[in-house]
Amino acid sequence: MRRAFWVLAVIWAAAAPWASAQMPDARTMSGIPMPSADVPAGTIVVRVVKGDVTNNVPNHPVELQAGQQTLTATTDADGRATFSGLPSGTHAHAITTVDGERLESDHLEVGGSAGLRVLLVAGVGAAGGRAEAPAGPAVEGDVVFGGDSRLQIEFDDDQVRVFYLLEIVNRTNAPVTPRAELSFTLPDDATAPAVLEESSTRAQLRDRTVFLTGPFAPGVTPVQIAFVLAGSRTARDLAQALPAPWEQVQVIVSNVGRVQMTSAQFSSNRVMPGENHSFHLGTGPALAAGTPLRVTLSGLPVRSRAGRTVALAMAILVLSIGAWTAYGGHRKSAAAARRDELEARRQKLMGDLARVETQRRTAHTPALHQRRQQLVDQLERVYGELDQQVAGAAAP
Repeated sequence: MRRAFWVLAVIWAAAAPWASAQMPDARTMSGIPMPSADVPAGTIVVRVVKGDVTNNVPNHPVELQAGQQTLTATTDADGRATFSGLPSGTHAHAITTVDGERLESDHLEVGGSAGLRVLLVAGVGAAGGRAEAPAGPAVEGDVVFGGDSRLQIEFDDDQVRVFYLLEIVNRTNAPVTPRAELSFTLPDDATAPAVLEESSTRAQLRDRTVFLTGPFAPGVTPVQIAFVLAGSRTARDLAQALPAPWEQVQVIVSNVGRVQMTSAQFSSNRVMPGENHSFHLGTGPALAAGTPLRVTLSGLPVRSRAGRTVALAMAILVLSIGAWTAYGGHRKSAAAARRDELEARRQKLMGDLARVETQRRTAHTPALHQRRQQLVDQLERVYGELDQQVAGAAAP
């Protein structure tokens, strides 16, 4: 079937405008990479049209996510944006938005002696779009997790944050209802699981089980899940099976300290440079539905708990002294009443801080960071005044 699209690409590149009436439905070609001998190796040409292949969209920005880089080019008068000089083996993904409609290509891989052409079609519910509400009757069929699906692992102090950035791909022209229910369960030690904002509403989370409900529109349906691995360990084993075929395994891990990643299912495992820091990139061949991907992480960062333990012991000591002083007599003084007020304030602030920390496990927003800092500052003032009261009571 792909060869047929390559032939169509040659026809499309050479055909005169009068031949457009003979062209197939543009939706069947949208987003599909087509090797072309007249495009230099290491080059991807993205053409953007609206409605049909004769209605070019000129002077329009197009993004190409190439590895960890995001490149931008503007379409010319023929609706073509050209990205050249891409290294062989680069995995890429073309994206643009036309009149509010987001269009995306399939997985693109640079290689061989020829470049790639890809067509993105707007205005017709193209296969490259991200329609949440598919139009038309659904048919029973199959979907896959596209080659751009990946697992991404990052570290926040000694916390291991895992992101499933998946793409359900339907390459037909009609909405598809899978023949069997699509669901999968997150690892046993996954805590604070959440569906990210960029995810489709067709992904639902109950406890640690992710349910993917069809029908799925033609094109790409994003599924993005995040969670934190509980506990603090220097090594971990991560296993995850997906309910549909995964076209190409991709796992990305931040290269922090002595972190290493291994898997018998990787055909390639290397350290790659990034914009802010390097990362481990493990890739492998397709996995059948229900086949677990098994990855071992070692050399994970673990923060010493000694300082936290000492601080907690000191806090308990201060509170114990405060409680003894407050309730040592039958009648409370003004200082004891103030101490009660401070302790109640401290208790509330600690509860607020715990809720903010839970939210920050899945979302590092400036607002949450600012709120956390405010709570910490207020707690420091409360503890400072409590310390002064204890010191004053101990003075002769």
